[in-house]
Amino acid sequence: MPTILITGAGRGLGLEYAKQFAAEGWRVIGTVRDAAKGASLAKLGKSVEVHLLDVADRKAIARLAADLKGTAIDVLICNSGVYGPKDQPFGKTDYAAWEEVMRINVLAPMAVVEAFVPHVAASERKTIVMMSSRMGSITENNGGAPIYRTSKTALNQVMKYLSVELAAKGITVVSVHPGWVQTDMGGPSAPLTPQVSIAGLRGVIKRLKPADSGKFINYEGAQIAW
Repeated sequence: MPTILITGAGRGLGLEYAKQFAAEGWRVIGTVRDAAKGASLAKLGKSVEVHLLDVADRKAIARLAADLKGTAIDVLICNSGVYGPKDQPFGKTDYAAWEEVMRINVLAPMAVVEAFVPHVAASERKTIVMMSSRMGSITENNGGAPIYRTSKTALNQVMKYLSVELAAKGITVVSVHPGWVQTDMGGPSAPLTPQVSIAGLRGVIKRLKPADSGKFINYEGAQIAW
């Protein structure tokens, strides 16, 4: 039975990942920030386990990695993320909020990967997926949302660095764009359902090869310009 670890698996895309991989017979290890958010995850079946984790707490990340010592993780999905304040006109930047978004969206995934590299390296699939966004593309920047955009651009750079750093271990690292999805972050007017987005991303993940490491890919399998 292959194993997947998903951070931020209590709702939205993380929960949908858990549902779809569990339905395929995977062992799913999902993390949530508080117990209440794990209720939906816990209902998915015996192959799903819930762990409490605040990804901003590096000591907590280290403890979870130690608790899971000896567990081979085929796919690690760094899904936890925040958008930050949405109304940020130029000249009224909330720098404290910016720092918090960078901690969650950039530093936390790096810390998770550093802690769980031994687990991924011990698996058959050896895959790490960063949940990014097309909004992190510098080429496609059409203005607005500087806090969220810069966090995802930085996350892509972290991914690219890791793809080089971990190549010797045979680990494939990619960033993916789920599309504009009907989640708390995406809103009800988004054109994609979580089911369609994650079904597409599951297909992308299944088709990944070592030669794909370092790429920025959308849910349909197409590369996105940096």
